[in-house]
Amino acid sequence: MYTFHRTVNYYECDRMGITHHSNYVRYMEEARVAWLDSIGMGFERMEAEGFQSPVLAINCQYKRSSTFADTLDITIGVKEVTPVKFTVEYTMKCKDKLCCIGTSTHCFIAGGRPVSIEQHLPELYAELNRMVKG
Repeated sequence: MYTFHRTVNYYECDRMGITHHSNYVRYMEEARVAWLDSIGMGFERMEAEGFQSPVLAINCQYKRSSTFADTLDITIGVKEVTPVKFTVEYTMKCKDKLCCIGTSTHCFIAGGRPVSIEQHLPELYAELNRMVKG
């Protein structure tokens, strides 16, 4: 598991003073990018090697509001991995209270075509499998 910390900015809040719901998907991406960097498989490296990682599906369930200056602790785990795609799960807490849970599913492409993570990115595939929740 990996934890990313993110403070809510004022401009991310709506007229009611709460974090606008659309930002949680952005927070998921920020956490995922930081996690991939931490394991040496950041987007700069992957793109330099000719790979891209589009989002296939995303899901967000809101449990509690956060507001300006709150710090969200975003924990990442890998829910599922196959040779061609993987699903990341996110748990976002503020002051130890659950704010949001979500998932995102991704694949990898090269030259506009899907590729096997297992075959083309074996280091990443091994790390994803290591992180799968049992």
